[in-house]
Amino acid sequence: MAEKEKKIFDTSLFARLLQYIKPYRSVFVISLFCVVGLALFGALRPYILKEAIDVKIANKAYDGFMVYMGIMLGLLILEVVSQLLFIYYASWLGQSVVKDIRVKLFRHMLKFKMTYFDKSSVGVLITRAVTDMERIADIFGEGLFMIFSDILKMLVVAGFMAFINLKLSLIVFVTMPIVLVATKIFQKYMKIAFEDVRTEVSNLNSFVQERVTGMKILQLFTREDTEYKRFKAINERHKKGWLKTVWYNSIFFPIAEFLASLTMAMVILVGGFDAISALPETSLGDLISFTMFIPMLFRPLNQIANKFNTLQMGMVAADRVFKVLDTTSNIDDSGTIEATHFNGTISFNDVRFAYVKDEEVLKGISFEVNAGETVAIVGATGAGKSTIINLLNRFYDINSGTIKIDDTDIKAMTLTSLRSQIAVVLQDVFLFADTILNNITLNNESITEEDVVNAAKAIGIHDFIASLPKGYHYNVKERGVMLSSGQRQLISFLRAYVTNPSILILDEATSSVDSYSEQLIQDATDKITEGRTSIVIAHRLATIQQADKIIVMDAGEIVEIGTHKSLLEKEQGYYKNLYEVQFLKAEAV
Repeated sequence: MAEKEKKIFDTSLFARLLQYIKPYRSVFVISLFCVVGLALFGALRPYILKEAIDVKIANKAYDGFMVYMGIMLGLLILEVVSQLLFIYYASWLGQSVVKDIRVKLFRHMLKFKMTYFDKSSVGVLITRAVTDMERIADIFGEGLFMIFSDILKMLVVAGFMAFINLKLSLIVFVTMPIVLVATKIFQKYMKIAFEDVRTEVSNLNSFVQERVTGMKILQLFTREDTEYKRFKAINERHKKGWLKTVWYNSIFFPIAEFLASLTMAMVILVGGFDAISALPETSLGDLISFTMFIPMLFRPLNQIANKFNTLQMGMVAADRVFKVLDTTSNIDDSGTIEATHFNGTISFNDVRFAYVKDEEVLKGISFEVNAGETVAIVGATGAGKSTIINLLNRFYDINSGTIKIDDTDIKAMTLTSLRSQIAVVLQDVFLFADTILNNITLNNESITEEDVVNAAKAIGIHDFIASLPKGYHYNVKERGVMLSSGQRQLISFLRAYVTNPSILILDEATSSVDSYSEQLIQDATDKITEGRTSIVIAHRLATIQQADKIIVMDAGEIVEIGTHKSLLEKEQGYYKNLYEVQFLKAEAV
């Protein structure tokens, strides 16, 4: 186990968390005042009751007795008000801090390289951004201030007890070290248990998220029973993690309750004999007040252990969240050039790249794309076609070589301006659970509905959208399940076109659509590629015959470059072989 995990309480982590309180200092101070009020007003009530018994009731002096009762009522009201304000402000502070951390976390994740998401579970990231954040909020609402309140109340109560009757106080104080040792042991094991619980929660979220997303695959391949059994196994581990915490609680709290009851019995026994002796040192008021003080002393101790559980869970969650925040997986965005428009000249010069170290996907490729050209990139799966698109958009940084647009290295440009001038239509279209309009504009306020309608008419898909219920305001639901694959592709095509990009990229844009949608896309392609640099990646060679240039790739290298006609003229050419194989298959069908 790492040194950091051996610590029962990580003070450096806690100090880092407290930094987020700075904008809310006033609320923090109010909460602290409320905590002090809770401790003071609560401890004063038994003392006032003792005085009322010894001064008035024992002497049968009824005059002024109601004053004591009035004071007790006033203290009770003040205690209730303090508790009300404390609960509200502590919870408000917790939620405000969590809001700030969550926003910072999401903003941080938005800038991660694609490599990070390639290696990270979506379910785990969701756990960090949602569930773990609520545990951090509990640190302030139920953990930190409550622990401080309980400790302060114990100190105040112990002080009153020693002031009232030292002999009875010593009986109480003898049992306190036993409870404190038990609490420390309990906290140590609970921290380990909660770390296990948080790990299993992340695993559970990740498993459910992936299976719900891939439900169609599970049902198509009849894997329901298998995945059900796997889910039961994960859920069993999750249950065991929680039962471990229940087991520790079931040991600690009965022991603490037994010690409190034993202490109460000893105080009553010793105090009672002393009260009825010839020279009593203990008054009836002392005994009555101690029967109130003892629960006030032991109950906070039990609560400290319980609240420390909450604090531990929050600290474990905070540690996991800060690990994501500390992850340095951002693309270097130190470029200063704001690209407002590209002529469209693209050059790759000896570009090398590997997703995994020592396993190059691109092996020193070089090529030129002239402004306004339509260039097709073809090759077998895994040849490196889509990687070229990822690198041009700087989703990943190259290992060596240079990529330039209009003779400017893309690293010299700001990421936002670079990507704003490049529009990509992917094979696997992702649509949000929102309206068609919002999926097209992505809530870009500079793009109006009129702009979208005009763009749809220009590329010939307005009629299709208008035929849907509510037209452009039709909600496509999660991942666009209310539309066919061809319709989703058309929406993504319009999404790319409406931004008026300098460079257009079609990555297998027609490989999974029907013939009608393909014709719409082909017509639209002819429209929007006119006068604009375009890169088309395609397996279906029939769709790129009119390209100005075709780049043929194999195993991360460029093997041929030329027009469709010139490449077909090459005897034993790679492209010619691909073309003939495809058309032979088509003829066979």
